[in-house]
Amino acid sequence: MPSLKDLRLRIASVKSTRKITSAMKMVAASKLRRAQAAAEQARPYATRMERMLGNLAGSLAGQSGAPRLLAGTGKDDVHLVIVATSDRGLCGGFNGTVVRSSRALVTDLQRAGKTVKLMIIGRKGRDQLKRDFSPLFVESFDNVGRRGVTFAEADQIAAKILQMFESGAFDVCTIVYNRFKSAISQEVTRHQLVPFPVPEAAPETADSPVAKAIYEYEPSEEAILAELLPRNLAVQIFRALLESNASEQGARMTAMDNATRNAGDMINALTIRYNRSRQAQITKELIEIISGAEAL
Repeated sequence: MPSLKDLRLRIASVKSTRKITSAMKMVAASKLRRAQAAAEQARPYATRMERMLGNLAGSLAGQSGAPRLLAGTGKDDVHLVIVATSDRGLCGGFNGTVVRSSRALVTDLQRAGKTVKLMIIGRKGRDQLKRDFSPLFVESFDNVGRRGVTFAEADQIAAKILQMFESGAFDVCTIVYNRFKSAISQEVTRHQLVPFPVPEAAPETADSPVAKAIYEYEPSEEAILAELLPRNLAVQIFRALLESNASEQGARMTAMDNATRNAGDMINALTIRYNRSRQAQITKELIEIISGAEAL
């Protein structure tokens, strides 16, 4: 049975821990507001750019003059999987969910006879995946978004992907990240980046025929796509990094809030235990004093 001194030290230690988790919760909440605003502001641009490119690429898909980022290499043998995680922990299951989804994706591709390469963003994802898939690593990025996610960082990653694609290092590129939904909810998302996924055309029916507008482009569709597809790659990576950053701050705020409440519950339980032990010790001492007085 622990002594009163041990209980006092334990209570003081848990109180110190509660102060730290409470401070981390407030810092994460402050960062979350900025990260959430940045992610929500990036969504309309990235979504509409992808929609516009999808409409533009629909007429060129499968043609010989289509850009390589749209047409692909014509093969589906080598897959590059980008895993977006964080550099720091103490954020609940944020990194674990992305790593599990990435591990399942890699396993499924390997079972299908595909060659897989991994590009890791964040130390936590690298540390967890290197035990099983270290031979598959081709690139690793640390400290991305340490002082706020910038487009220059996303453009650097996109440039590396384009360089690998032009050299024939892979056929398909997919990014796995956490999409921010709320402070307590993040959704693991797999998004194909290369080749550009052309949306399927809506079928026409007799009841609701689809009206097709006729567009004239200046310059040509090929020239526009050749210019915008590399930029769209950087935009989609930038969007994924913003979503991942907001999800990380939300997960950390929730985890630290739970830790603070658990520390409070533990302090209450230890305090009750301490008071009972102290009361029992005082009662024992009184009994000894009374017994000694009666013996005299």
